[in-house]
Amino acid sequence: MSLKGARERWVRTGGIELCVAELGDASRPTVVLVHGYPDSKEVWSQVAERLADRFHVVLYDVRGHGRSTAPAPLRGGFTLEKLTDDFLAVADAVSPDKPVHLVGHDWGSVQSWEFVTVKRTEGRIASFTSMSGPSLDHFGHWIKKRMRRPTPRRVGQLLGQGAKSWYVYMLHTPVLPELAWRGPLGKRWPRILERMEKVPAGDYPTSSLPQDAAHGAWLYRDNVRARLRRPRSDAYAHAPVQLITPTGDVFLSERLYDELGEWAPQLTRRSLPAKHWVPRTRPDQLTAWIREFVMANEGAAAGAAARRTEAKGPYAERFGGQLVLVTGAASGIGRATAFAFAEAGARIVAVDRDAEGTARTAEMSRLIGSPEAWGETVDVGDEQAMEKLAEKVATEYGVVDVLVNNAGIGLSGSFLETSTEDWKKVLDVNLWGVIHGCRLFGRQMAERGQGGHIVNTASAAAYQPSKALPAYSTSKAAVLMLSECLRAELAGAGIGVSAICPGFVNTNITSTARFAGVDAAEEKRRQKKAARLYGLRNYPPEKVADAILRAVVRNQAVVPVTPEARGALFMSRFTPRTLRAIARLEPPL
Repeated sequence: MSLKGARERWVRTGGIELCVAELGDASRPTVVLVHGYPDSKEVWSQVAERLADRFHVVLYDVRGHGRSTAPAPLRGGFTLEKLTDDFLAVADAVSPDKPVHLVGHDWGSVQSWEFVTVKRTEGRIASFTSMSGPSLDHFGHWIKKRMRRPTPRRVGQLLGQGAKSWYVYMLHTPVLPELAWRGPLGKRWPRILERMEKVPAGDYPTSSLPQDAAHGAWLYRDNVRARLRRPRSDAYAHAPVQLITPTGDVFLSERLYDELGEWAPQLTRRSLPAKHWVPRTRPDQLTAWIREFVMANEGAAAGAAARRTEAKGPYAERFGGQLVLVTGAASGIGRATAFAFAEAGARIVAVDRDAEGTARTAEMSRLIGSPEAWGETVDVGDEQAMEKLAEKVATEYGVVDVLVNNAGIGLSGSFLETSTEDWKKVLDVNLWGVIHGCRLFGRQMAERGQGGHIVNTASAAAYQPSKALPAYSTSKAAVLMLSECLRAELAGAGIGVSAICPGFVNTNITSTARFAGVDAAEEKRRQKKAARLYGLRNYPPEKVADAILRAVVRNQAVVPVTPEARGALFMSRFTPRTLRAIARLEPPL
């Protein structure tokens, strides 16, 4: 068996035998993982092993799959009613006295929707986590609603899902699916998954795949057309539901779940930038969400966990429970960004060389909504210090899901008056700080192989030349190009990279910016004037933070934030001569 340390048993029901594997302490809450098509229980191996330290984890091969026996005859042997019998037999065998927490993927989710909405399972299911598989009843009502009252948008949704469901039509074809799976398709399927879905090779799929896929075709034939034509009107979930939606699923449209709240009153929604086979490509994130949801539904002792599953702002669905590291987090855009991610339920690592400021940011993040937040004092320009930080974060908190390289300093003054030491200070923080963050944390993301996102704070100065900002503009232009290069390199690893380009934002960078070629008194005067001008502009850092979260959700490449930043980007592309003329103007200082 590929499930390390698993205990195996056989459960007999309805004339078949189900192969059941168990991990973890049987006295703890029971989590039942139900696989999809054309899988066996081994699709869950990575998630199961991660959950086993806290829960009693149960996996079983659905009838006709893996090491479970198939019904005879096959026709009529895979109805949802019989699959429900199987689930109840397994639940009674592994957890006779307590309800179980149900998790389903693909057809495992389709049949689990049946389990959680029929009367005879009431009291046996404590919670249900669904991914990549809708209720056929809900799907049927979704189709009927759009056909009764067609609008251009609804017709588009029907056509879109119809195109995604091409494989369903093929599986209804007599004999051909069985021949394909037992022949060339069964042999090539692992390579197809590796190429199209980025599913890493290993203990999955198992050697029983051709037979599993041939038997599993009857899941579709026995259920899909009948339920879509006559969907149940009482298919309401009698347990809390967590919906995890992979945004890149090529088989299912996100629009399928638009009215799900009507059927699942206790609904928590999550979204994940991934394709269909998330149990293999995103096991860490799934484990974190399943663990949190199970604990949230394990009685009064889990009150704190329950609060963490509540919606926290418009991005809670996407970032809840994720680990986000923000540099330059003691103030300004960095602090606002940490707070925005905290409001969305993310775990926060606030990094800055200002120890007091990072501690305050971490404390406020916890109050705002972050389940966990930590402050780390580090100079991002110090390579060795950043290496130690990366090692500590990975060991104590986990691999970062979102990295925001935001730390930066300002420097104004002509090129001829900017000293070598001035250049070094600016490049150490503004450029090398970004390089260190991308190299160290980006490598951890790539090695984990489960995607992620890097945000680098550049500036409108990256593409808007100015004779007053040669060092600062050069550092930010380098950050912009670095971001573009990294975006191309890391795309294959599922890691997005965004460059954020603010304009004039009201932060304390103006009061700490340096001015080359002037004495201390003149520098102080210019700092005050710059702060006053930025204050009059009064563009809040919270708007930049919102743009950062939106950039991660949409995987945007270059994001100009303020109106002047958007205008300068437009001019740099279409009227560069005008932008160069503006660069010669004297700054208002």
